Order: sequence, then structure tokens, then C-alpha cells
Amino acid sequence: MDKGRLEAFSDGVIAVIITIMVLELKVPRGTDWAALRPVTPVFLSYGLSFIYVGIYWNNHHHMLQACQKVNGRVLWANLHLLFWMSLVPVVTGWMGENYRATIPVALYGAVLLLAGAAYVILTRLLIALHGEDSPLAVALGRDYKGKLSLGLYAAAIVLSFWNTWIALAIYGAIALVWFAPDPRIERRITE
Repeated sequence: MDKGRLEAFSDGVIAVIITIMVLELKVPRGTDWAALRPVTPVFLSYGLSFIYVGIYWNNHHHMLQACQKVNGRVLWANLHLLFWMSLVPVVTGWMGENYRATIPVALYGAVLLLAGAAYVILTRLLIALHGEDSPLAVALGRDYKGKLSLGLYAAAIVLSFWNTWIALAIYGAIALVWFAPDPRIERRITE
């Protein structure tokens, strides 16, 4: 099966996710700098989530560039990833308005953890389809970066019950690690 429809559909869903997130931002009440104070946490959570959605879009694009085809299992795994990503606007808004509360911060991390797990499943199915010697398989290797991220999400969720600031810092640190497209894949597709 050609991968073009999967790429186009995924791009469309991700564009809608970003649009929904930005529509949730509220206009500040007032015209001075103090008017920004109440909306700052919501804006910061939007910024973090925008970066996360962008990371997924960017790495999804690079991953599919290293592939030649897809099958039904890959299509379902991709939908699984998009499902968790589609929840990002909801948990972003909730966390932005309640960034000091445990449950919104933990649930934000849970959605990130499940999206990350879905991405790992998608990569495993693509590798199974293309073979262990495929450019994607060789580029990802043992995927320590992906596994470490999942562990950090899980730790952040647990730590959010103790201190939400630590959990938020971990979410930010993971985003920084993934900010640039995965160079392992980029090197493989340009060779």
C-alpha cells in the first residue's frame, strides 16, 4: 500500500489539533502588561503542547520518508497515535488553567506517555514491514531515546502527585530532547 494517503491524513489531523489548541486561547482582559498575567499559564501550556505536536509531526514525516509502504496494521497504529494526539488540546487547556493541580498535570503526562507508546508501536510495525535491515530499523537501533522518554513520562506522572513543578520540568526537558528532528533517520534518508 502506498504511504501517501497516510501522510496526508496524518498531516490534516495534526493541523486540526493545532487549530483547536489555538482556538482555546482567550484574549487578555485589559490593555496593560498586567492583563497578560492571568493568561500566561494557559499560553505556556499551549506553547509546550504546540512544540510536542510539532515534534510528532516532524518526526512522523522523517520516519515515513525512511519507509516505502504501509499496511493495515500500520494504518491502525497510526490512528492509535492520532487518537492520543487528538486529546492534547483537552489536557493542554485543563493543565493550563490548573497547572498547580495534580490530576490535570498527571493526565497531561498520561496523554504524552500514551502518545509516545503509540509512536513506538508505529515504528515497530513499520520496521516489521520493512525488515530489520531497513533504513528505519538501522537508524533507530535500540531506540534508547524513545524508551528513556517513556520512562521519564511515567516518572513525571508519579512525581506530579508530589510536586507539579517537577513534572512540568520533566515534560519540558523531554520536549527539548526531541525538538530537532531525529538525526538518526535524517542521516539514513540522505545517504
